[in-house]
Amino acid sequence: MLKKLALATVAVGLLMSTASADYYIVQEKATKKCKVVETKPTETTWIQIGPASFKTQADAEKQIKTVCVEK
Repeated sequence: MLKKLALATVAVGLLMSTASADYYIVQEKATKKCKVVETKPTETTWIQIGPASFKTQADAEKQIKTVCVEK
């Protein structure tokens, strides 16, 4: 019984940690190419565009077409 409870606790913890991931739309300064990433950009070659973050990758993918202008 204790083993099942421990496994359930670990499973819930893993689900909660992946559910709280944020997604960002970033654009490379040199090429103007956009992509969705899970970590907030800190490099000087990438800039964040759009709102602060998205809760799901699907939401970010939908918005990338409206906020990103690749030239």
